[in-house]
Amino acid sequence: MKIEVVKATQQQKSVLCNLMELYQYDLSEIEAKDVDTCGLFGYRYLDYYWTEPERHPFLVKVDDQLAGFVLINQYTYLYRDNDARSIAEFFILRRYRSQGIGEQVATHIFDQFPGSWEVRQTAFNLGGQAFWSKVISQYTNGAFDEVFLNDHRWHGPIKIFDNSEKLLI
Repeated sequence: MKIEVVKATQQQKSVLCNLMELYQYDLSEIEAKDVDTCGLFGYRYLDYYWTEPERHPFLVKVDDQLAGFVLINQYTYLYRDNDARSIAEFFILRRYRSQGIGEQVATHIFDQFPGSWEVRQTAFNLGGQAFWSKVISQYTNGAFDEVFLNDHRWHGPIKIFDNSEKLLI
């Protein structure tokens, strides 16, 4: 199985937009989101991934088939470090889940951006919490912290770690 994580181009924005709808549909039963009058969830930040240098959109492919996406940015709630990164959104199509693909994708992304990381999950996304606990624990050999934030900005656990030294070895 060939897994690729490729930077999404401006021409692929509509592809990412379509995948975003599937992702938000998956989350709608957890987060109680509704579609708009056009029947879409929408994602108000998507355009910024091609206009702001601190945002990075990636498509995930498995054996040359679209399998998901990852959006990285530098908008963090706990870190004051301007270079800290955050997984803004992470999605693997159901067909490709539980095969280790998400773990490989996350590891690839972390390795590509050494430094401080913040990975948030909403309080009711128990599947996401289990996934990220396992992935980050394995990636860091347990060297991460978790904070449960409950304020106007976020409600749920946030896992934080730094992989700067890991990549120097």
